[in-house]
Amino acid sequence: MNGKQRIEAALRGERADRIPVMLHNFLMAAREAGMTQRQFREDPAKIAEAFIRAVETYDYDGIVVDIDTATLAGAVGVPVDFPEDDPARCEGGCLPDLAAARDLPPPDVAANPRVQIWLEAVRLLKAHFGDEIYLRGNCDQAPFSLASMMRTPAEWMMDLLDEARHADVECLLNHCAEASGQFLTLMAATGADMLSNGDSPASPDLISPALYRTFAQPWERQLMDLAHALGKPYLLHICGNTTLILDAMLATGADVLELDYKTDVRAAGACFKDHAVFCGNLDPSGVLALGTAELVANKTRELLAVFADNPRFILNAGCAIPPATPPANLRAMLRAARESPCQDEENASHPGR
Repeated sequence: MNGKQRIEAALRGERADRIPVMLHNFLMAAREAGMTQRQFREDPAKIAEAFIRAVETYDYDGIVVDIDTATLAGAVGVPVDFPEDDPARCEGGCLPDLAAARDLPPPDVAANPRVQIWLEAVRLLKAHFGDEIYLRGNCDQAPFSLASMMRTPAEWMMDLLDEARHADVECLLNHCAEASGQFLTLMAATGADMLSNGDSPASPDLISPALYRTFAQPWERQLMDLAHALGKPYLLHICGNTTLILDAMLATGADVLELDYKTDVRAAGACFKDHAVFCGNLDPSGVLALGTAELVANKTRELLAVFADNPRFILNAGCAIPPATPPANLRAMLRAARESPCQDEENASHPGR
């Protein structure tokens, strides 16, 4: 089996010849390719080159094509800072008056040059790998997250707590859903195999489960419906401890749920089994970046043991892998996955690449 086939098997709930791996490693890939984050994010050819080198170096199955968490925000007017060797980041909001959301012009994310760079990078990767490696075209922020960037996180949290503002909150979420949906539609046309969004400000680390169900989950479901209408499976990523909203995340209908290391992995496995693929969730900093190779291998085996009887599993870190992660640690993670006995006898007799 090749990488694309392994991940497609997980989506069908079938065993692959080895544990499928889809790495969220854009920071590390750029660093190992000798690129600063500025060089990486400004050139689709360099983005593709970094990921191609990473796949050739580590032999993993799925690429998460990601650049930063501020591209969509910039496309809807949020001021963005561009450090030389860190991902782009938002600098304040662009909507000081929530009521002004009623009069916002329709977004046009296709007109944003950084969106086009992201899309072209996926096209280049698809042309290079064809159907050998699985391509997840990440589409930056889901509506709740994007709204928090437009308002600033502090103002957005205050908006949510004021019932008098809720009509305008929904108006802004609808505007952000249009922007997120435009990115999904553009990404689907690149040939990406899967679409995804992140919605980490909707985590129970920041808002209550009740607020998540009211102001984040319905709009996440809209994006999932759109992805399916475009003929693509959909992945939802939320950082932090999502244990309290696992059922609501599953109810979005997402095909894959990518969770952080803080989440109770056994609870997630039980909740998602037979319904959705679990993607994750090694600690990217404390284990992968700062731990020993032995710790990485042990934590990987512990995670794989939880999913020993569940083929709906893709190994990854819980979030973006830091750029200074030791290559030996990433190799230890991959080696533990390849040596895992968590596969059926028929597939075990047909080794992969």
